Amino acid sequence: MKIDTHRHIDQSLCGKPLFAESGNSKVELVTTPQMAADEQGLVHGGFIFSAADYAAMIAVNHPHVVLGAADVKFLKPVRVGETVIAQAQVQEVKGKKYTVSVSVTKAGEALFQGMFSCFVLDKHVLE
Repeated sequence: MKIDTHRHIDQSLCGKPLFAESGNSKVELVTTPQMAADEQGLVHGGFIFSAADYAAMIAVNHPHVVLGAADVKFLKPVRVGETVIAQAQVQEVKGKKYTVSVSVTKAGEALFQGMFSCFVLDKHVLE
């Protein structure tokens, strides 16, 4: 499936799409030293959230999709050098609102879970 959203995103920061099909996606994020929040190598949660958000956007896959809200839980820490997988699935569509569940795992272990409220707009949010 062709990805029609977030075409200029830096995949080194948000992850690389592995799979995209109507309503589903999978993104792989390889964490790097630039993502460290401290000297022990804890990856800042914003990078994990970013991979989850990117997976949600790809699951909706519309050029004008934006995030409206998210209810998330960080379950376990991520260390620099670890590879995580964000999987997203559209759960419900009501008009322009898409509810998308996202999980982030490492070797099958849950690290993050969230429900994302995404909206498909008639035109670009900056127009």
